[in-house]
Parts: sequence; structure tokens; C-alpha cells
Amino acid sequence: MKIFKNIFACLIILVLASACNKGIDPITSVQPGADVTAPVVTVKYPLEGTKIEVPSVLATITIKIEATDDIELKSVSILLDGKELKSYSTFKDYRRAVEEYVYDQLSSGPHVLSVIATDMQGKSTTVTVNFEKKPPYTPIYPGEIFYMPFDGDYMEKVSVQNATVVGNPVFAGQALKGTNAYAGATDSYLTFPTTALKNPEFSAEFWLKLNAVPNRGGILTMSAPDPAAPTLPNYRKSGFRFSREDAAGKQRFKLNVGTGADEMWFDGGAAADVDPSSSKWIHFAVTISGTEGVVYINGKVVCRAAFAGVNWDGCDLLSIMSGAPRFIEWGHLSDLSYMDELRIFNKALTQEEIQTIIQNDSPYVPKYPGEVFYMPFEGNSKELNSNTEATVVGSPTYVPGKVGQAYAGATDSYLKFPTTNLTKTQEISAVFWMLVNAVPDRAGILIASPEDLKNPKYPDIQNLRTSGFRFFREASGKLQQFKANVGFGTGESWNDGGKIDPTLGKWVHFAYTVSKTSSILYIDGVKTLEAKYTSPIDWTGCDLLTIMSGVPRFTEWQHYSDLSLIDELRIFNKALSVDEVNTILNDEK
Repeated sequence: MKIFKNIFACLIILVLASACNKGIDPITSVQPGADVTAPVVTVKYPLEGTKIEVPSVLATITIKIEATDDIELKSVSILLDGKELKSYSTFKDYRRAVEEYVYDQLSSGPHVLSVIATDMQGKSTTVTVNFEKKPPYTPIYPGEIFYMPFDGDYMEKVSVQNATVVGNPVFAGQALKGTNAYAGATDSYLTFPTTALKNPEFSAEFWLKLNAVPNRGGILTMSAPDPAAPTLPNYRKSGFRFSREDAAGKQRFKLNVGTGADEMWFDGGAAADVDPSSSKWIHFAVTISGTEGVVYINGKVVCRAAFAGVNWDGCDLLSIMSGAPRFIEWGHLSDLSYMDELRIFNKALTQEEIQTIIQNDSPYVPKYPGEVFYMPFEGNSKELNSNTEATVVGSPTYVPGKVGQAYAGATDSYLKFPTTNLTKTQEISAVFWMLVNAVPDRAGILIASPEDLKNPKYPDIQNLRTSGFRFFREASGKLQQFKANVGFGTGESWNDGGKIDPTLGKWVHFAYTVSKTSSILYIDGVKTLEAKYTSPIDWTGCDLLTIMSGVPRFTEWQHYSDLSLIDELRIFNKALSVDEVNTILNDEK
């Protein structure tokens, strides 16, 4: 009996000992021996290349490390950018250290994390990791409340919130801007909560590189569930839907907006159809105010119509690159195109604001050799090579033109532009389209003249022609004759050009070239007259280019403001050949 009691007591002791050891890392006894190897260090977080994005200026980061040694660790130190944050010298397991250190003062910018482990023999190992704390994104445009650049993630940068991923979208491996773009996939899209997006005014702008397969797709959808058809949603009395559809091999883009009681369609029509085979990045923008909706493609208005404003009832979800799950009845499912630089605003952007974003995202690249000036007049008078707005005098307007919109002249109105980048050569050319208004019967069109300081008695009469050039028109019976004058320092050369009939109401293409030996005027690609001279153009005093008026430097013969339309003005630092003139003409027909 006594033996049985002793055995039972031993069992109890063993159980208690086992319970006491439960939860403690096992430590294996190692016989003392030669310390052969240096410690091994592993940094579990941050990893090499980690980019930390948080909305605050200073971030909190949990540094996770592990160090092991074949015999015994002496110390483990954590350093950030060369400064020690923490050093450990006591360890639960003398051969292994698993540590986490919380650092709450991480500033924006690149950082180097170093972990140094040393054993009892003095052997040490250092591992470094390069990572970055990105500064909080600051909206760069007024009213910007959402920005998703798709640079390898689906994070919205203003709220620092990731979109919900449905299916398996990927990244394009290319981008209009930045390092990457969204690449659509079948049954795949992103969703995002609409809490901050439902405002009385709304704009969205982005870039697409189109994939016409499938032949229709949803692009941006902010719809409410359809209570009448939960399995086939297509409720359109609130929110908006921006989608595309096949149109005889091209793609037509449509915006639908719900007003609460009804809906409104904004359809650009055949004139705005996009050819997806071009493989080019194309910019799209939709704007919604309390009075109208507008659709823009590459900064040009393709549809504008009045309506009563958007209703947001039930619109709790934004879908990106699909109509699903709220707009699927007509097959507007996932879009396999590429998308980049998606921004949303709490205001209706103006055309000028949209064109500024386009220029910032994708600066204009001259289309033709020698092109140093391009003014397309798309609702403004910005020169795209320099991204500089001309000075507007008077009250010209912008109307439908030869390509997009055009400048429409008005009495006592014109544009002024500095000649800084235009007078660095002894050759120059200008090409443009005009829809000529013969009233008034004469006008200045392009003038780069010096100020006439030799006529103090009549300061308003300017007509110094020994430098620069002057391109203008004058009545010749019922026709209009286009003339040019170029100054070469000691004299001048006249080119009486050619004539057109303004009553035909047609757009006419003009080109004026100045070489070192002659000037040539082309009308609709045909040379009308060449004027020869022996000295090249002189630019003395020509600091100002005037567009659509002779004022203020060429006024003696009443070459004042032109009430015609002008479009697609380009200036070159060379004398264009007839073939180059016709290439431009045919590109813009």
C-alpha cells in the first residue's frame, strides 16, 4: 500500500511539472563547443522595398526581427537610418531572439533599417532593409476628393483606403503616368464606398487604353439596387452610369444620370466615336452640375445637355471598370481595357480645368518636326508646347471649329503671345485653318512686328516693317486677298499671295513659310506665290505675336481685328516643304 502511495505521488509531481512547462519554448541542451558561425538575422517586417502609406505625417511601424546563433547570442540591436532604436542583451532562448519593436515617429521619405546580431565570441551579422514612408497624398486640384493612380495597388490616395477587389484584375505593366495601370479581366472590377462621393456636383476624369473585346463594358457605375429586378439590375433614376458600346467597329461612350423622378442620357453620337484599334491612351471626363451634364473626350465636348441635377438615393457603391453589380441588363459587364489616373471631384470641372489636367498628366509632344507652337483653341487660347495661355484682349469666343473648337474673332479682340521661342531661327512657318468672315473687309491675322518709335506724332499708327513678319487679308472685289510682308533689317519683302471667295462658307487651309531666301503662301496645300529676297528675316524688336488682329503693331492701313474663325494654329522653326504642308492638311481634313 505504501508503495502504491509513493507511485501515485510521483505521478502527481510529473503532471504538475508538465503543466508548469506548458507554453514555455523548449530549450535543448547543447554541450559547450567551438562557436563556428556568426549569427543569422531575418527581418520579417518591413521588407525590402516596402512602401508605407498612411494619412498622417508620422507613421507607426512595428519592426519584426529574428536572430539565431549556433551557440549563444550576446546582443541584438535595431537601428534606423544609423540611429539605434533598441538593443537586446537578455533572451528567453539564449540561441534565438524573436522581437517586435513599435516605432511611432516614422517620417516621410526613404529609410534604412539595420539589424545587428553579435554572439559571445564577438562575431556579428548585419542585415539592412531599404523601405519608404510615402508622404500623405495632398490633392493637387481644387475639389479633388478621390485619386487612384493604380501604381501596383488599388489604394485611393486621399482616404488611404483600398478598393474591394472582385475577381482577378491585374496590372498592365505600363502606364500613361506613374509605374502601372489597371488592366481589366473577365468578371473582375473594383468597388468603393460612396460616403464622400455623393455631392450636388460631381466630376470624374481618367485615361483609358481601349480593348474592344468585349464589345461593350461598364466603366464607372454609381447606381442604387433595383428593387423591381434584383437579379437583373438596371435602376437608373438615381446615380450615374458611364459605359461604352460598339458602334460599327468603333466605341461609343454614353453617360446616364438619374434625377430622382427620371433619367437623362448623354450620348456623344457618331462624331465622338473612338477607334479602339489606335492603341492610344484617351482621356475621358464626365461632369454633373445642378443644371447640366457634359461628356468630354480628350478635353473636347462631345455631349452637353441641360438637366435637373443628380439624385443619389441608394447609391452606396462605386464600381470601377464594370457595370456590375448594379448596371448589367444590357451586358455592360467588366471592361478589359486599361485605366489610369482616376480622379473624382466634388465640383463640375470646367473645360479649361480638364485640359489643364490632361496637359499635366500627358504633356503635349509636338506632332511634326520643327513644331514649336500649337494652339488648338479647345475652349481656351493655351499654347500646348509651352503650356502657356495667351493674353486675351477684348471678348473673343470659342465655337465648333474645323477640329473640335475654334477661336471666333470679335471687334477689338485678339490674342497676344510672347515670341521667346519663335525668334530663335532665320526660318519660320505658320499653318492654320480659317472660316473667313469678309466683314470687316480687311484684318490682321498673324503679326510679329516691332514697335514703331519713329512716329511720335501718331503713336496709334504702327507700321514698321523692317523686321518680323505680317500676315493679313484685304478685299479684292468680292474676294479676299491674303498677303504677307517680311522684314530683313535693311528692307522688306512683299508677298501678295492668293485669293479666296469668302461667300462659299468653307474652311480654308493656309500655310505661310519664310526661308532664308523666300516666302511662300499656300492655300489648301497649293502654292499661290513665292516672293524671293537676298537677306534672311530680322527679329529686332519683335517681342510680341498678335493673333487675329494687326493691333497693336500693324495698324496704319486698318488691319484691325478679324471676325473670322481660326483653328489648329501651328508655328515651326523651319520653312515647311509643300509635302509637309499637305501632310498637315490631310491629317486635319
